[in-house]
Amino acid sequence: MADFPTTARVVIIGGGAIGASGLYHLAKAGWTDCVLLEKNELTAGSTWHAAGNVPTFSTSWSIMNMQRYSTELYARLGEEVDYPMNYHQTGSIRLAHSKERMQEFERAKGMGLYQGMDIEILGNDDAQKLYPFLETHDMAGALYDPSDGDIDPAQLTQALAKGARDLGAKILRFCPATGVSREDGEWVVHTDKGDIRCEYVVNAAGYYAQRVGEWFKPYGGRTVPMMVMSHQYMLTDEIPELEAYSKEQGGNKLPLLRDVDTSYYLRQEKHGFNLGPYERNCKAHWVQPGDPMPEDFSFQLYPDDLERLEWYIEDAMARVPLLATGGVNKVINGPIPYAPDGLPLIGPMPGVPNAFEACVFTFGIAQSGGAGKVLAEWITEGTTEWDMWSVDPRRYTDYTDRDYCIEKGMEVYGHEYAMHFPQHEWPAGRDRKLSPVHSRIKELGGVMGAYNGWERANWFAQPGDDVSKESTHTWNRSGPWEQRIKEECEAVRDACGVLDLPGFTRLWVQGAGADEWLRGFVTGGLPKVGRMNLVYVADARGRIVTEFSCIRLEEDSFVLITAATAQWHDGELVRNSVPDGVSVRETTTERDALLLAGPQSREILAGLSDADLSQSWLSHQHCSVAGQKAFLIRVSFTGELGWEIHAENDAIPAIYEALLDKGVKPFGMYALNSMRIEKGYRAWKGDLSTDYSMLEGGLERFVKFDKPQDFTGKAALLAEKQRGRKKAFVTLRIEAGDADAPYMSTIWHDGRIVGETTSGAWGYRVNASVALAMLRADLAETGRELEVEIYGERRKATVQSDQPFWDPENERLRA
Repeated sequence: MADFPTTARVVIIGGGAIGASGLYHLAKAGWTDCVLLEKNELTAGSTWHAAGNVPTFSTSWSIMNMQRYSTELYARLGEEVDYPMNYHQTGSIRLAHSKERMQEFERAKGMGLYQGMDIEILGNDDAQKLYPFLETHDMAGALYDPSDGDIDPAQLTQALAKGARDLGAKILRFCPATGVSREDGEWVVHTDKGDIRCEYVVNAAGYYAQRVGEWFKPYGGRTVPMMVMSHQYMLTDEIPELEAYSKEQGGNKLPLLRDVDTSYYLRQEKHGFNLGPYERNCKAHWVQPGDPMPEDFSFQLYPDDLERLEWYIEDAMARVPLLATGGVNKVINGPIPYAPDGLPLIGPMPGVPNAFEACVFTFGIAQSGGAGKVLAEWITEGTTEWDMWSVDPRRYTDYTDRDYCIEKGMEVYGHEYAMHFPQHEWPAGRDRKLSPVHSRIKELGGVMGAYNGWERANWFAQPGDDVSKESTHTWNRSGPWEQRIKEECEAVRDACGVLDLPGFTRLWVQGAGADEWLRGFVTGGLPKVGRMNLVYVADARGRIVTEFSCIRLEEDSFVLITAATAQWHDGELVRNSVPDGVSVRETTTERDALLLAGPQSREILAGLSDADLSQSWLSHQHCSVAGQKAFLIRVSFTGELGWEIHAENDAIPAIYEALLDKGVKPFGMYALNSMRIEKGYRAWKGDLSTDYSMLEGGLERFVKFDKPQDFTGKAALLAEKQRGRKKAFVTLRIEAGDADAPYMSTIWHDGRIVGETTSGAWGYRVNASVALAMLRADLAETGRELEVEIYGERRKATVQSDQPFWDPENERLRA
């Protein structure tokens, strides 16, 4: 082929809505030397049979941003690229059957208002006015989003493709990629028509993403965490009443209806209905030997299987009786890829240089616009406008094996519209990573949660406590856990507690030049030998990328400890940054950590250890505890006198048992969260994210502007320091009701939204509801009275002085 491109800056593999959007946004960013490869015609995969719904609703800030952007793009795209499109912004009504669902809606409404969306809460009468065929007798209310609607997926993809072509990008149809190789620091993408050498490559292969992902394994890749579900929707014959209604409304359609508690959507399709349930008795495809994934499933469907949907169809007919008057005209049953949490994979391919993923989209039409924007930013700028950890492929690590992906995918599909209550733990795919004392913790009543696959106790139940999943179906703090968390916090406050904390990410960095490299890598200074401190990494905008506990063993030997969930993110960040001669060795899985905290911790540890316990706060030492080799760090995330006891896995059971024999009380993650918020300690990807700069995050004391090393973000932070920050980190005391402020609760002042909470909890030591928050900088003054909206209720809040609620002088911590 004379016009076959043998070189490109970026090659995208996959020609659905996601790949086309990525190509379009790259071209819009000025990267026009890009090629998209599609093995069949554009839209041949999940895109062609997608229903085409375009919601904005989400209780995830980043997903809502992405979906909101999609609606804004689609509204102007046809005119922007001169391509006619069927995009109907009909609005949508989400039905609520319970108070808890209405609380979820209220939270989403607050987030939507903050993003400039006109979301409303409706009573039953108002819902029926908007949707006159609706039965409302058993409803608690509804949520109305005027921006919601539907779009023709094929037209959307073709419009994006035309826009990309017009800007100079290339699309090769009927040109399947067959593999990749790496030569001289560049990618070579192989096709039957020739090879394309490129700088970057993107896996946008939809439900074939796992197969494409296998090509990257020789270059550091892993198996893409995904599976494929069968999703059905049915189209009815035309219904005269619907035709008459549309004529009365000037050709407008009914709002899209979602009964999220029953689990289906119902949409007017021309003069009939489109009904799409997410059934509990769902079916996975291509997961059994007798049902292998075909080499090519372009423009194909599965056989109809309506028996699975009978209950949902009957429920929808009772909700909208008009639906029962239309016969079934067509059934669409096609493959939809699912990641274990139901969210897509967008961002750097873990372990692989200059490779990205934009795949495994469950709601690809709604998210494709935003996904293309995010992908293009990742590639062209190395970072994204919004913190997108919720979709970053590195959020998963080595526990996502085949069975896990199938179990979680089916669980998510069967609970597609489920409420994600703060104390609820989903049961599928558990016990992937266990601490050395897991069975003992379960014996003690540990109610477990999963953290990057690691099982940790959230709280400790006593005999007779209700640990059923039904007990967790609440947004409120009250429940069987509340008294136990209080007791655990009080034990740490008054005596001594221990938390088993498996999964800490540990990176041992050593070699000549490690000291100098680290000084330029982080924003602040380094500890002396024998000491530790917190260090931060910023991006080029001065925004918070991550936080490490930095332990200095020798002049050029450091241990960097970070969150369990940050394992692949931070590990990659460090490995990709160190110079030649500096090595990085990870010891995450070889060791466990016990957090010992409370005013009696020194006395208890003295009877078990040969350590010098007079060493000051932020010191560390090798020692023995309960006859076992250990590494002791004098630091405490609880804000009490305490130590972290790090030891090889085999040593942990003896140490843990010895502490229990001394009367130390086990405590869990919920108690730890309460205590760290009382101390104003930030958590990664909640309080610490790239949505905020180091200065906005109140971390200027960890920025050393006068050091000679030109760390990333220094120029941006100096400029921000000169002009002033837009937001400021504050702690709030809230006169809360039954619930504490969740992440992204809106903060109000004089009738305007002026900030958001980043985390909140009840402080059992200060006996108050506490939140960490980002506030408009001019309002961040001690004593300022505000309102925090918690599930629709605005609660009085007061800005606290710039110090911790609990033990503000750190006297207990340093005792």
